[in-house]
Amino acid sequence: MNYTWQFIPQPVPEAVDSLTKAINVSATIASILVQRGVSTFDQAKYYFRPQLENLHDPFLMKDMDKAVNRLSEAVAGNQKVMIYGDYDVDGSTSVAMFYGFLNQFHTNCMYYIPDRYSEGYGVSTTGIEFAKEQGVELIITIDCGIKSIDKVDLANSYGIDVIICDHHLPDAILPKAVAILDAKQTDCNYPYDELCGCGVAFKLMCAFSIQNDIDLSKAYDYIDLVAIATASDIVPITGENRILAYHGLQKLMLSPRPGIKELIHLCGYKGNLTITNIVFGIGPRINAAGRIDHAHGAVKLLLASTEEEAQQEGFKINDNNSIRRDVDASITEEALAIIEENNDEEKVSTVLFKKDWHKGVIGIVASRCIEHYYRPTIILTESNGKATGSARSVIDFNIHDAISECSDLLSQFGGHAYAAGLTMPLENIIPFQKKFNEVVKSSITPDLLIPKIAIDQVLSFDQINPSFFSVLSQMGPFGPKNMQPVFVTENVVDSGKSRIVKEKHLKISVIQNGIEMNGIAFGMGHLYDQIATKQPFHICYNLEENHFNGTTTLQLMIKDIKFHS
Repeated sequence: MNYTWQFIPQPVPEAVDSLTKAINVSATIASILVQRGVSTFDQAKYYFRPQLENLHDPFLMKDMDKAVNRLSEAVAGNQKVMIYGDYDVDGSTSVAMFYGFLNQFHTNCMYYIPDRYSEGYGVSTTGIEFAKEQGVELIITIDCGIKSIDKVDLANSYGIDVIICDHHLPDAILPKAVAILDAKQTDCNYPYDELCGCGVAFKLMCAFSIQNDIDLSKAYDYIDLVAIATASDIVPITGENRILAYHGLQKLMLSPRPGIKELIHLCGYKGNLTITNIVFGIGPRINAAGRIDHAHGAVKLLLASTEEEAQQEGFKINDNNSIRRDVDASITEEALAIIEENNDEEKVSTVLFKKDWHKGVIGIVASRCIEHYYRPTIILTESNGKATGSARSVIDFNIHDAISECSDLLSQFGGHAYAAGLTMPLENIIPFQKKFNEVVKSSITPDLLIPKIAIDQVLSFDQINPSFFSVLSQMGPFGPKNMQPVFVTENVVDSGKSRIVKEKHLKISVIQNGIEMNGIAFGMGHLYDQIATKQPFHICYNLEENHFNGTTTLQLMIKDIKFHS
C-alpha cells in the first residue's frame, strides 16, 4: 500500500526547551511530549506515572446514584440479579469482572451472554424471556442496551428493572431503564467519555463499593480485565483509560489470574506485556469463543479459579482461535477476489454480501479488506433470514454517521465512528450498496482515501541509544491517541547484510553516517532488489527491543520505505 507520510506539526522551540530543562530529557523526547499535550513538570508527572487516585469520582456520571441505589436494594433484598453482556472481548470481560466482583457480596446472581448467531447483537428477546423464567428482578446490561428500547420495555412489563452500562452513541429516545450509565449522553457531565463498556461497569463497581463501605481494592482487583477490554475495544489510551490500562497491565504481568496466565502462555508471551500484545494475542483468543462457539467459554476461562480449570478452558478457546484464523483467511481471500473482479474506480466504499460467510469473522474481514483497498468497508452475510454485517472505516471518516443516513433501509444499526454493526432485509442489500456509496462519496474527501502514517520526529541514528529508548518506553502504554512514536531517518543505505526471510519479509541492515542499525520490514521482501542497489532511501519506523539468545539490542520495526524519486 502506498502511504503518505504526514509529519505532525512541531511545537514552538520555547515550549520544548522549557520541558527539556524541567524533566531532564532530550529535545526530541520533549518535542514528542509537547506534541501530545504534555508541556509542564506536573503534566509530565501525571503522564509518566498514572495514579489510581486520579480516577474521577464515579458519582459524577449521570444516573450513577440511581444505579447504585437500585443495585444496593437488590443486594439487601436478596433479589436475583442478571449480568447481561455482549459476546465480544469488551462484553465477555465485563461479565466476568462484574459477576466475579458482585458474587463476593451477593450470591443470588447469574450472567447471560446472547448467542451471536441465534440472538444477534445487544439485548435479545430470548435473553429477557430467560430472565423472566429464572425469576430475575434486576438486569445490568454491559457494553449494550443503549438502543434496546423495546427489550427494556419488555423487561419492565415482566417487573424486571434494568440498569444500562454502555459506551455506544445514544439515540434521541432512550430506553426506560432505572438508570443509564453512558458518558456519551449529551446531558452527562462526567469528565471523560471514552471509557469502554467494561470501564463504565468498573465505575459502577467503584461507586457501589464507596456507598457500601467496601474497600476499593475489591474493585481494583479486576483492573486487569478492564485493561484487556480497553485495549481490545480500540478506545483512546488517554485520561482514565490510560490510568486503567497502565495499572491493568501491571497486574497482568505481576499477578495474573489463572485464566489470564493461561492465555499469556498460549500466546507465548514473556516479559513485559503491551497493549499490542492484547490487541493481537489475548483479545482475539477471548473473542474467538463467541465467534466460533459461545462467549460463555471466555467467561468461564476468565473466572477460572485453578490452573487446571484454566488449562481446560484455554485449550478450547485456543482451538477456536485456530479455526477462526482459517475461516478469516478463507473469507478474506474470497472478498478480495470479488473486489478485484468488480473494481470500479468510481467506488469510494466497499459493501460485499455472501450468504454463507461466517458471521463471526466478518468484522475482521472488513479490516483486512481495508488493508488492501483503503475505503470504508461493510461485509454482510445472511443470518436469521436477514443480511447482517460489520462496518469498518478509514481514519477520520465517521462510518456510523454514513450508515445512519441509510437508516431507512436498515432494521437496526449501532456502533462507533470507526466500527459499527447493521442488519437489513435481504432485498435491501443492493439499494443499500448504492445509497451508502453515494453518502460516502458526498462526504469523504480524496485525501481521506489515502492511508497515512503520522510521523512524530525525524531522527538520526546517532540519537538512538539505550537511555533514549528507556525514556521512550516509559511513554507507554501506547494505543489510540497515544501511539508509539514513529520516526523517520533519511538517506540510509543497505549495509550489504539485508536479506529476505520467509519469502515475503525483509530483514534489514542499514547505515547512516557510519552507524549501522538492524530491523524487520514485514511484507516488504519485494523491495529487496531496489534496496540492494545501495542507493540512499528513507525509512519510517518504531523503535523496539529485540531479545535473542540472552542479548538485548535495539531494532527498527519498519512501517514504510520511500526511495528517491
